[in-house]
Amino acid sequence: MDFSPNSPFMYLITGAVILFVVAQSVFFLVRAIRQAKRLHMDSGVIRRTISASALFTVAPALAILIGVISLSQFLGFPLPWLRLSVLGALTYELPAAQSAASAMGVSSTSTLVTDPVVFSAIAWVMTLGILSGIIVVLFGLKKLERSLDRIRERDQKKSALLMDSLFLGMICAFTGLLFADIKQGLPGFIPLAVALVSMILMALCGLLIRRFQIKWLEQYALPFCMLGGMIAAIPLTTLMGG
Repeated sequence: MDFSPNSPFMYLITGAVILFVVAQSVFFLVRAIRQAKRLHMDSGVIRRTISASALFTVAPALAILIGVISLSQFLGFPLPWLRLSVLGALTYELPAAQSAASAMGVSSTSTLVTDPVVFSAIAWVMTLGILSGIIVVLFGLKKLERSLDRIRERDQKKSALLMDSLFLGMICAFTGLLFADIKQGLPGFIPLAVALVSMILMALCGLLIRRFQIKWLEQYALPFCMLGGMIAAIPLTTLMGG
């Protein structure tokens, strides 16, 4: 049986899992509508809620699509589609895939992985690595919430500082990847230049949202900036000799 990244069997597995997730969504949507009707909610409110929720899923879907395209040249289409459609984010999936590939002796992430051992190792690392978050939430969320509530009750400033520190720590961990190849000379600064373009675009989006009250842009700022960074990566790579 063919288990290559773009094999029909991989598409079949991915399609079956995503179909199951979609069926879950439809199941809970129907139950929610029935419950709303039992509570005598206005049908217009129900329709507007569904329409607004559907509209606001477009922006995250664009970001997911960009992530799938980014990973597809390395891992084929089915695995990134499965990972990013069900559980995962590009900020995790790509570093995890790169780390696993590097450990297996694969340095380039711009060519399709054809070795089944390397591909399976990458898939396992991506899958097992993200399970820790699910396990922590499943068994430790209430305890963490109680601890944070106690800290918040004692000192709100320290609580805010703690949460900001955790967030900045996560950002710093991903930012370090931008400097991973700077020893290579000018081509090693390409990721940093692309990130700088994305930062400038995000700053412009923030300005438009705050100064000109373009509220709808809040939902689309992230995919716009990701797409802008990807587009900018093409001329920057040419100019910087990548």
